[in-house]
Amino acid sequence: MTPPEAPPYTGPMPLPLLRRLLPALVIVPSVAVLASSPALPGQEGRGSREQSMFVTVTGTDGLPVTGLSPAEFVVREDGRRREVLTAAPATDPVTIALMVDNSAAAASFVADERRALEPFVKRVGGKNPTAVTAIAERPTILADYTLDKDALVKGVQRIFSIPGSAAYFVDGVRELSRGLMVRDFRRAVIVAITAEGPEYSDSRYTETIPLLKESGAALEAFVLNQPGGPDMSEDGARSRSIILDQGTRETGGNRTELLSSMALEQALAGLAARLEGQYEITYARPESLIPPERIEVSVTRPGLEARGTPARTRK
Repeated sequence: MTPPEAPPYTGPMPLPLLRRLLPALVIVPSVAVLASSPALPGQEGRGSREQSMFVTVTGTDGLPVTGLSPAEFVVREDGRRREVLTAAPATDPVTIALMVDNSAAAASFVADERRALEPFVKRVGGKNPTAVTAIAERPTILADYTLDKDALVKGVQRIFSIPGSAAYFVDGVRELSRGLMVRDFRRAVIVAITAEGPEYSDSRYTETIPLLKESGAALEAFVLNQPGGPDMSEDGARSRSIILDQGTRETGGNRTELLSSMALEQALAGLAARLEGQYEITYARPESLIPPERIEVSVTRPGLEARGTPARTRK
């Protein structure tokens, strides 16, 4: 007699292993789904588990697109298509870490930064825990995580340029990422506003990007361009540039170039609208001890772009 087949392992993944193997999220534009795609919906087999992610869908105007059905989302893990089960407006609060450049290079932008951030914190505050950090000389907390809109406005009003200072953008991303690791949330975003001046951080992108991914936050960056641009021969400036490119792309965030600091208020209003218009989608993943290395999210409707960040498990 043939012995019965052993049942598949269904226990939880050890938390240290999960943290070490937390996958990078790769963002791709809207694509058509080919009939020959591997692992078509319904073919995952027994033992599937539901996974969640927060997805932003925008049109050519950069505005959020709402009202999409689960059938219009495509999720692939390491090239294998997964079955999307649900798609609904995201309702979880967003933990928001604001990081503002107040170095000497940003001196001409600081008044516009304060002017743009005040309506932003009034809009997102109250429901979403938000903090304000400045990065001249060293990362400095101006307002710790709070729901109090008045406290956030006071933090924003404390943003002033420090003469003769350099920025510590990379150190700021590292410290905010480490701080987020011990907080309890399902979705979070680091909102970085930076100029292209000298960068004096001790940290480098090779150690900072893994921490950023492990934190579970998306990186949304607004770059205030300077004439001539940064000196890319410096290690600090090169690390900042790589984080602004790779860090935003691999966490489901975005990099926005601003030719004028006066455009920052409108840009932040657009970010607030995108956060308010996010979807939470769930999809089926087969049981496995090893999570995927690449997760891709897209939509089938032409002309739309999707970016997403895996939901973090609450503590």
